[in-house]
Amino acid sequence: MNPNLFKPCPEREVIPPTKPNRTKSEQIKPELAQVVTDSKTGKSYSKGKLLGKGGFARCYEMTDLSNKKMYAVKVIPQSRVSKPHQREKITNEIELHKTLHHKHVVKFSHHFEDQDNIYIFLELCSRKSLAHIWKARHTLTDPEVRYYLRQIISGLKYLHNRGILHRDLKLGNFFVNENMELRLGDFGLAAKLEPVEQRKKTICGTPNYLAPEVLNRQGHGTESDIWSLGCVMYTLMCGNPPFETLDLKETYKCIKEVKYNLPSTLSPAAQKLISGILQKNPSDRLTLDQILNHQFFTKAFTPDKLPPSSCVTVPELNLPSPAKKFFTKMAKSLFGKRKSKGKHCGKPKSFIWVTKWVDYSNKYGFGYQLSNQDIGVLFNEGTHLSLCDQHFNVISLFQGGDLHCEEQPPSQPPLLLQWVKTDHALVMLFNNGTLQVNFYTDHTKIILCKSSGSYLLTYISRERVSYTYLLSMLSEMGCSAELRHRMRYVVQLLEHHADS
Repeated sequence: MNPNLFKPCPEREVIPPTKPNRTKSEQIKPELAQVVTDSKTGKSYSKGKLLGKGGFARCYEMTDLSNKKMYAVKVIPQSRVSKPHQREKITNEIELHKTLHHKHVVKFSHHFEDQDNIYIFLELCSRKSLAHIWKARHTLTDPEVRYYLRQIISGLKYLHNRGILHRDLKLGNFFVNENMELRLGDFGLAAKLEPVEQRKKTICGTPNYLAPEVLNRQGHGTESDIWSLGCVMYTLMCGNPPFETLDLKETYKCIKEVKYNLPSTLSPAAQKLISGILQKNPSDRLTLDQILNHQFFTKAFTPDKLPPSSCVTVPELNLPSPAKKFFTKMAKSLFGKRKSKGKHCGKPKSFIWVTKWVDYSNKYGFGYQLSNQDIGVLFNEGTHLSLCDQHFNVISLFQGGDLHCEEQPPSQPPLLLQWVKTDHALVMLFNNGTLQVNFYTDHTKIILCKSSGSYLLTYISRERVSYTYLLSMLSEMGCSAELRHRMRYVVQLLEHHADS
């Protein structure tokens, strides 16, 4: 990296907006030509629509006339960089951005200048920015916020690991491409992370997102970026920045005192996470890794992708089937190597399975009895009622998103997570990882469960004889045609429902 990349230079100070006294020449901005040409390469670019504008630059969509490739081009008038420190600032921004290569950072392509402007060619993010999405939506759902925050944190960790502070994290600097993937951009205020005693004391950034230590002129650290991230999260979930007021001085006072309201409409996990980030003392704030490991992320659903329609309206998100991860492991184990017919393990290990069931889902839900005589009902709205040792337990299974399949202590009977009925079989998945499939016509059953770290498959034949196999053994030795035929059906069934 260029050692002069972060040479000190005057920075943008945040001051209350005033009406500047401009000369006549400054007020009249020359119109950008319809076609601009790089004199060194000879390439010409056609100007498209205006994407946005700031204090020093405008951003246009431009197309390379030689190959029709489109870019977002930051256009900075030469009149804006006439002074040495202004030119140095732009040079530093270009040199820094050139070095950044990450999935969630706006890609830098190239730059050139002519007598009128400096042109910085960047990756085109056709869905604009989170500011545009927020303006259209006002608030986003928890899954959407998790989706975007994960990507922001990924890009921010990359910067921090390289010793770079962004210093201007806000909705308008998070860009969204055609595939709804987020990119961090605008490195005009980025700076090298310095020791506390050497940090610049200038107040720079966007008022609503400034950290208390920045306002107190203690300088920016990685924790200052994390504070801004907390403000971003709050804004997306609540519809406005946490410290926003009608008066800038009042806003600064609220920030310094960490005075804001947490709406009761936020989930408890969201409230705890925001509180953990917006801590006055930088050392008390959650780190990026701690944020990702917070229950707001770990115990709730995050979509793999968002539909483009979510830019303007609440998306319809399909929660993942609890069977999906479990099915993937099972399929890999069952259909690996195929050799001779499998051998069973002799006497089956003790495990709990469904001996009786009744489908009353047209009114109430699905009821079942386990082999240990416990009784359970999974009601249509997701509440689970279980009778264990003559004691009733009522559990709401579907309040928070992803459900984890894990082994339960002996005193806790498994709970039914999901069931599927087809023309040929009933499939039941439990929260301890047990999967049971009952075939209607011949009353055969397949039960897949985990015991002492290993997966066991039990097959109950037409003759009501049970055989238990280690999945690792089936992978090595294969299995009978009768069992393989049923397992193929189960895999196809699970694959269909896991992807739907």
